[in-house]
Amino acid sequence: MAIKVHSYESLGTYDGPGIRLVVFLQGCNFRCLYCANPDTINPQGESKATDPQDILRMATNQKPFFGKKGGITFSGGEPTIQAKDLIPLFRMLKKEGIHICLDTNGSIWNEDVKELLTLTDLVLLDVKEFNDIRHRRLTGHSNAQTLETAAWLEANEKPFWLRYVLVPSYSSFREDIKALGAHFHPYRMIERVEILPYHTLGVHKYEAMGLDYQLKKVPQNTPEELEEARILFETYFIKVYVN
Repeated sequence: MAIKVHSYESLGTYDGPGIRLVVFLQGCNFRCLYCANPDTINPQGESKATDPQDILRMATNQKPFFGKKGGITFSGGEPTIQAKDLIPLFRMLKKEGIHICLDTNGSIWNEDVKELLTLTDLVLLDVKEFNDIRHRRLTGHSNAQTLETAAWLEANEKPFWLRYVLVPSYSSFREDIKALGAHFHPYRMIERVEILPYHTLGVHKYEAMGLDYQLKKVPQNTPEELEEARILFETYFIKVYVN
């Protein structure tokens, strides 16, 4: 089966450890108000139906640049939408000794997703908000399955990074961050927490697509806000980074 690929990034350094080939897949079940890639949301949107062998070839060709820590990252969109088609590719990548990261919102769960996670070396788990009501406001979706996916990763000793976009007045509430910290503090498979500053780099895409960007009046984080969030997260986690 072909895989719907939106785009690629070679020599990426923000989506997992080391230098990575990042494959952005088409289709997402969330409707995050701050989404920087609205063109990846529609599963039928502009994408290239790609033979898994082509992605494997690209990864093996770039393998000399990966070093000891790098590898390939599948992002989106939401890559688990295409879990069934990704499984054979993940198996081939494993045979080639290529480190696999999966950047996911953790909201889709079925046997294919479970197998895909089993084949993944490191999960980048995007927790958009801990308070479910505010999570729904921000994404149009509950966070219940995301939390259950995190629990599965912990129980199955699958390493993951926790990623949190800090959006002023949407996911910057101290009580919610503290509740998240208290919930995840006992977890031992969380290798690090990444605070991702809110940005407006994708706004031009909304204009080009004729869409209304709903967070026009939301300011970007100040250095003080990011530092305050970092200190708060460090109350619960050892390794906290602001990306």
